[in-house]
Amino acid sequence: MRCTGHFRQLLLWILTPLILSVFLPGSACRAATHLNMIHVQDSINPGVQDFIESAIEQSESDGAQCLIIFLDTPGGLVTSMRGIVQSILNSKIPVIVYVYPSGAQAASAGVFVTVAADIAAMAPGTNIGAAHPVASSGEDVPKTMNEKVVNDMLAFARSIGQQRGRNEQWLEDAVKESVSITAEEAFKNNVIDLVADDIPDLLKKLDGWELQRKGYSVTLHTLDAEQRTLEPGWLHQILRAISNPNIAYILLMIGLAGLYFELSQPGAILPGVVGGIALILALYALQSLPVNYAGILLILLAIIFFILEIKIASYGMLSFAGVTCLILGSLMLFRTRGYGGQLDMSVFIPTVVAVSAFFVAIASLAFRAQMRKPQTGIDALQGETGIVRQDLSPVGKVFIAGELWNAEADEDIAAGQRVQVVSVENLKLKVKRIDAN
Repeated sequence: MRCTGHFRQLLLWILTPLILSVFLPGSACRAATHLNMIHVQDSINPGVQDFIESAIEQSESDGAQCLIIFLDTPGGLVTSMRGIVQSILNSKIPVIVYVYPSGAQAASAGVFVTVAADIAAMAPGTNIGAAHPVASSGEDVPKTMNEKVVNDMLAFARSIGQQRGRNEQWLEDAVKESVSITAEEAFKNNVIDLVADDIPDLLKKLDGWELQRKGYSVTLHTLDAEQRTLEPGWLHQILRAISNPNIAYILLMIGLAGLYFELSQPGAILPGVVGGIALILALYALQSLPVNYAGILLILLAIIFFILEIKIASYGMLSFAGVTCLILGSLMLFRTRGYGGQLDMSVFIPTVVAVSAFFVAIASLAFRAQMRKPQTGIDALQGETGIVRQDLSPVGKVFIAGELWNAEADEDIAAGQRVQVVSVENLKLKVKRIDAN
């Protein structure tokens, strides 16, 4: 019995470290043999948000000890930025943001993404700052919204600074005054955690770094870890390409123009196919952008006016109303709160002019085609002229449009006389004599 007790005690001493190594939270990063990396060189948009969120989820599921984001961005949409920050703050693994390479920037919305990271790093020759909210055209947010937007972003900046131990005062200045600083200045001002010359230098400085995460500590081991680069899938690439409000707007206009042409000229097929594909891509992009549905309704109303122009002789009034609705709808299409979300004038003006001219031209051609005299069929005989081949007294035969027709007239007309078709009824022509003079 005594030997059995000693054996149990020895077994307990052996198994306890093994059990703790499996179940203690801080051991996950010690056991992980690889780290994941992604490259973000784009504006902050729904496509980038989806890519970063997917990378964090994949890193959590495949047991990576951390995720390193190589960032170079001029800024972007506030909604996408908030989504990225939320994912980073709630990540189960450490997230490192490294502004890289030299010449890169973390401007505007990129400031919040950088300072939200567990470890924020920058390469020499990079800069961070200029976080004042603006529209995508570069103009300030309208005065009526500016105070609300700035106050909201100030509170957001302070909350991130408090949680990550960053310089809250500098973050406020970046929002209010659009200040921007270099990597070295950011390190001195406690905006970032370190400056690394390149990727090997970054991994060297991260090795052995201890992080406090929600009640437990994590130590990074990056020098000998396997480096895995996560690439965006085709779905992420498409979403990143079309998530730009300007691209989404152009796709929307192409889609509506193609479908309008197909409806006005049935059988063309190609415009309808191209328009359908463009419209689906546009709707896919718009569902992730800050869309104002009043703008969508005005654009659809413009299409209705252009279609009515084909059916109703409004002498251009419906076309004018359509162009007006198209302009107003385009201006209202995207909400302008925060970073981005407004059409660039360099895209808006040429697109509206080209699409409006296209709609008006197609409507005019379709209207003229409807008003033009028929070229074939029974209706095309109205007003045609021919020669009497059999005396009309009052019924006889006439030769018109290369065919011999039964005809009648209100008077006797001798063969050889020229006549004109007055009407057609039951394949019999009603004609009248053409004065020889």
